[in-house]
Amino acid sequence: MMSTFIKLQIAGKWGVIVLASASPRRGEILSNAGIPYIREVPADVDETPAPGEDPREYVMRLARAKAGAIAVNSDRIVLGADTTVVIDGRIFGKPSDEDDAARILRILSGRAHEVMSGVCLMGRGGAVIDAATTRVWFASLSEEEIEGYVASGEPMDKAGAYGIQKLGSRFVTRVEGCYFNVMGLPISLVYSHLRRMNPSFML
Repeated sequence: MMSTFIKLQIAGKWGVIVLASASPRRGEILSNAGIPYIREVPADVDETPAPGEDPREYVMRLARAKAGAIAVNSDRIVLGADTTVVIDGRIFGKPSDEDDAARILRILSGRAHEVMSGVCLMGRGGAVIDAATTRVWFASLSEEEIEGYVASGEPMDKAGAYGIQKLGSRFVTRVEGCYFNVMGLPISLVYSHLRRMNPSFML
């Protein structure tokens, strides 16, 4: 599926990038890529998937909703993003409690799954909406490993109940696609759209 693209015009200059997310990981990815930003966290966005909703359409819809919740003007580009884990067509967001985290990890154990992130770059002249998919393989996990990982607290604020950048890395045997997408922000995709929107945007 092609990305949704509407050309943006930013009054002859790049302007300020506003990250519409509380995620420290997304901020870290932007900073490490040398992309300056400010953060404004949108009000709660309902992340409940619609019945039968396609996972890619789902993350793109939420990315746009998050970006759209932040004020835009001629000097601002708002970046919204949403990440989910998909296996057998089922969407797995953040676990609701420790039992749910353990349940999700049992499903991921010994199998491949997809991580999908939607991104939306929104300015006064329109929006760019796109998504990236990364395939991730998990080792088989014992009950002791699942219980220990859940007890660490790391799974509780992460889609799919794991974080690839910390303790969860020991369970990942293979990654096909953008690693940073699994962390929550496909930075190469974001950068390519920034360049497409404004060819003068270079590091």
